[in-house]
Amino acid sequence: MMQLIKIVVFSLLTIGFFTAYSYYGIPQIIPAPPPEKEELDLEGITTADLIVLGERIFKGKGACTLCHNDVGGRAPMLDDIGMKAQENMADSRYKGTASSVEEYLYESLVDPSAYVVAGFGKMGTQDSESPMTDVRTGSIKLSEEELLVVVAYLQDLSGLDVTVEIPVGSTGTEESGQPAATTTQVVTTNTRAKYDSAEEILSQLACGVCHIVGHYQGLIGPDLSHIGGSRSKDYLRRAILDPNAELTEGYMPMMPPTYGDQLYASELEMLVEYMSRLQ
Repeated sequence: MMQLIKIVVFSLLTIGFFTAYSYYGIPQIIPAPPPEKEELDLEGITTADLIVLGERIFKGKGACTLCHNDVGGRAPMLDDIGMKAQENMADSRYKGTASSVEEYLYESLVDPSAYVVAGFGKMGTQDSESPMTDVRTGSIKLSEEELLVVVAYLQDLSGLDVTVEIPVGSTGTEESGQPAATTTQVVTTNTRAKYDSAEEILSQLACGVCHIVGHYQGLIGPDLSHIGGSRSKDYLRRAILDPNAELTEGYMPMMPPTYGDQLYASELEMLVEYMSRLQ
């Protein structure tokens, strides 16, 4: 009987210890407030606004800097892409239909294989096919307006005059014969519903561009297909929030440190839980 009492007391003390530790010892994750809705009325947008919004999409939603950077060598740098456009269009390997720099930049986003910079093509295609996909599809899904502001940003980045004009409103005719009311287009960024699954997070944040994870076969980041078997949840959480705190040997600091701002706390935990099961 005494032995049973000792076992019960020991069990209760152990449970109490771990309960207290989990409550007071593990940092609590406080959910961030929902992102505020950000709207741009394109009817009054200036060239400077175009460039700023284009840069934000280029470095954010578009995930362009994951490949177009001076560290990984995954894709060509775009600092002078506007200056090189005419040269590329004159190249015998050019398969596109653009006749101006603006058209070429737009085409490079929606039909990347129209011209592939030497050395950056998909393996085995002799630089005839780009590993990049149409940014209107897949996990990025840029709208027409978002495409145009990215083009404006690339023009400015190259030191060229911005020629992009975003059409605003419509003046069609209704069935009654009266002119249709003019409508103002609005570009909305930084607002969304919560992700429903870790797989959706991997897709929307373009994790598979760099990593082998799920059905993705990225080649420029660490293989995550069995990460849960060697790393704790604390490590995985820290790696997402502060990816440069502890780098995997042989890899450069390339992962954006902004995912903590892009994910709700519950989404972060859902992703951590998913990765911890990859064993």
